[in-house]
Amino acid sequence: MPTIAEGRVTTTVTAGIATVSFHHPKGNSLPGALLSKLAAEIKALGKNPDARVIVLRSEGQGPFCAGASFDELTAISTPEQGKAFFSGFSRVILAMVRAPQFVLTRIHGKAAGGAVGLIAASDYSFAVDAASAKLSELAIGIGPFIVGVAIEKKIGLAAFSTMAVDADWHDAAWCERHGLYTQRYADAAAMDSALDARAKVLAGSNPEAMAELKKIFWAGTEHWERLLDERAAMSGTLVLSDFTRNAIAAFRKG
Repeated sequence: MPTIAEGRVTTTVTAGIATVSFHHPKGNSLPGALLSKLAAEIKALGKNPDARVIVLRSEGQGPFCAGASFDELTAISTPEQGKAFFSGFSRVILAMVRAPQFVLTRIHGKAAGGAVGLIAASDYSFAVDAASAKLSELAIGIGPFIVGVAIEKKIGLAAFSTMAVDADWHDAAWCERHGLYTQRYADAAAMDSALDARAKVLAGSNPEAMAELKKIFWAGTEHWERLLDERAAMSGTLVLSDFTRNAIAAFRKG
């Protein structure tokens, strides 16, 4: 099992279902190396004919994902380093939307910051009632510039702006109502039963038809490579401001 800075990404392909699972001991947060591995694994699966549907999930019983690694955010010292870090989220989002297979995301717990962008970049999502979500970026002095591209595409400008301005938790019912979550379940057992059933159906469906549908789902994203590059540079500069550094320090203490 590969280990990346105390985190890991594992990929399995069984009966047409590819499962990409990630873990980090700090709330399944995403340092740069983990983001790079996630993007590489999903991109490779996009070229694998044995993978007819992709399931993205994290491990453990806690959060689905706490978003960006605060350890790495505080270690950034130049705009170039900042852009490189935030580009990790860009690569994962692009790998998900460019893959010809449907990406199903399993959300077993809370999702914060960049995690919301990954959920938005999936084609279908399953969540439990306890899986509240928030865009915490403004609270730490930056903004959801990169993940916001995918979130706005998925749930619309009004709901995205609500999450961006109100940087607090939104419950799973709100997320389902606005289209961030496709289906919502009382517990993980019920969610996993539904996810497994859906994945099996899709694994037996026509891959060409699904690939064409995927193109329709993500029409209008052809410029995202350039846009996400610009947004990564924006975030990479903002993270160096005194306001942001002080906000991150206060956020970590709280």
